Amino acid sequence: MTDIVGQAAPAVAAVRPVTDGYRRYAMGLLLIIYIMNFVDRQVVNILAEPIKQELGLLDWQLGAMTGLAFALFYTVLGLPIARYAERGHRPYIIAVALAVWSGFTALCGAAQNFVQLVLARIGVGIGEAGCTPPAHSLITDYVPKERRASALAFYSMGTPLGSLLGMAVGGIVADAFGWRWAFVVCGVPGVILAVVAALTLIEPRVRRTVSDLKSRAAAAHVGATFQQALKALAKKRTFWLVAFAAAIKAFIGYGHAPFTASFFYRNHTEEIAGLAAGFGLQSGGFLGLSLGLVAGVGGAFGAYMGGVIADKYGGRDYRAYVSVPAIASLITIPIYIFAVTLPFASFAILTLTLNAILGTLWYGPVYATAQSIVPPHMRATASAVLLFVINLVGLGLGPLAVGALSDVFAIHGGLGEAEGIRWALIVSALAGVASFLLFWMARKTIREEMEG
Repeated sequence: MTDIVGQAAPAVAAVRPVTDGYRRYAMGLLLIIYIMNFVDRQVVNILAEPIKQELGLLDWQLGAMTGLAFALFYTVLGLPIARYAERGHRPYIIAVALAVWSGFTALCGAAQNFVQLVLARIGVGIGEAGCTPPAHSLITDYVPKERRASALAFYSMGTPLGSLLGMAVGGIVADAFGWRWAFVVCGVPGVILAVVAALTLIEPRVRRTVSDLKSRAAAAHVGATFQQALKALAKKRTFWLVAFAAAIKAFIGYGHAPFTASFFYRNHTEEIAGLAAGFGLQSGGFLGLSLGLVAGVGGAFGAYMGGVIADKYGGRDYRAYVSVPAIASLITIPIYIFAVTLPFASFAILTLTLNAILGTLWYGPVYATAQSIVPPHMRATASAVLLFVINLVGLGLGPLAVGALSDVFAIHGGLGEAEGIRWALIVSALAGVASFLLFWMARKTIREEMEG
């Protein structure tokens, strides 16, 4: 493999291997860390309605609080942190980031107004910016290439599993003690986990000085400048097609997340209360648990299977890495619209489980493509650029757009809050067509660029 200046990659190994036992431990710990990442990121979604009522917010403010405020700092800071991760101690970066975002999550519970809550969410975003780029880079070093999609899909299970715990714990704690304590309960464990990560995660990268290497040409590959990394990525058409396809998927997923519980509160109030009473729960606890199980179990299964399918068929034809998420993107649209138009909440929740499975199939194939399409010394940067696109479009604009649509349909369209949120969810789901087209277009270039 050659880099962007046409020099041969160094002959000496830059990474020392780890044992199978340690690899399993490290993957498990990184999964737990990523679960906490999404617990703290997504707990606000089940708390959106009580926060709205207490602080007197509009839906667009909920969208800004849950998405834009977090995403701006998360995406922008992810780039310099990734640059440091190309040479720095990645486990320490992850541990410090974990402590920061967990602390700010707990502080969300002390917010007395919209501005204070936004500032605390910004702090969560700053901390979480230091998690996934170095984690992706570490996993790529820990795991052989032929198992990379499965390994990254395993790590990506943290998204649905963290959403499960955030929704379930947040809803139950909020019912019992109020939404403020839900933030505290979700934030504090991460500070303890940060210590474990710092003490037990191994940095497999072998440190070398320029004098240790055979030549200056080899030394150039110890790291690449940000401009060099961007120049390399600019030539990879597959990377950008996949990045924007995934960004649209994230736009839909993140856009729906803060408003799904609100949709059921507004459209199925009595049924939800009756179902909750049958389980000895209040409405918040029941919705948090049921929606969390939908996102967690269904999403985790989909994320893992996406990686397994991509590794199985991608070994024969790299186009499988984009074909799988393309087809899934198209199928989810009618399933989701069917779910939010059903007259019964119980059936709607069950249907959303299938949507969650199909909606997370893209994780492993997309992240594996980004890690495999560039040289090893650019992987953290490639991950950060990918996440920059995905989260700026998805997390930054998704909740804000869905919230704004809901206000437009409800207030200016005269539909009321219940129908306003339903139509906002339906219209935003149609963006999946664009995601399908972008993934499908990537089939034309992925074989050449993955092999190059």
